[in-house]
Amino acid sequence: MGEDASPTAAAFYFDLASPLAYLAAEQVLQVLPGPAEWRGVLASELPGAEAPAGADAEGDVFRAEVTARAAELGLQPLRWPDPFPFDSRLAMLIATYARSIGRAVPFAQAAFRQAFAGGRSLAEEDSVLIAAAACEMHPSAVLRAASMRSVAAQLETATTRAAAAGVHSVPAITLGERVFHGEGALGEAAEAMALEWSR
Repeated sequence: MGEDASPTAAAFYFDLASPLAYLAAEQVLQVLPGPAEWRGVLASELPGAEAPAGADAEGDVFRAEVTARAAELGLQPLRWPDPFPFDSRLAMLIATYARSIGRAVPFAQAAFRQAFAGGRSLAEEDSVLIAAAACEMHPSAVLRAASMRSVAAQLETATTRAAAAGVHSVPAITLGERVFHGEGALGEAAEAMALEWSR
């Protein structure tokens, strides 16, 4: 890359209710050759939102595939929260607050692990507070932030901007105007990023 050139900005979009985003979150820091900003969004409000896999045959197949992929990646045995799917709004509000204080990555990682390695629903306040405590976020500050209209507005804005950027589901990586959807697209995103940064 020339001296006057600057790298194209990259971003990683996630929702803490998404097990596929969890798989991506466990890899993104190692796979991508450069930094990506972690941006929490409400996946249910994106253009390509689908009903989460439930407790039916299709849901069982999905869970088996995600569980197998987690094992393939060498992650802790995947434990499904009860209930699953769960409402992630509280967790995503706190993820939004964490981003504002520079703790987006550690909070997201801790929360994802609570959900999919610990088997705890992030709809439960205690589960979210445990994740927050793991990255030194005080419970009272976290709960106060989750109740603030400004934080809710930031989350809504992030979701709207993600949709406008072409993100229709999570996980997703954006690199400039390019969008790479799905955990399986991390390698493609990494190659594109490496090429971009080598210019």
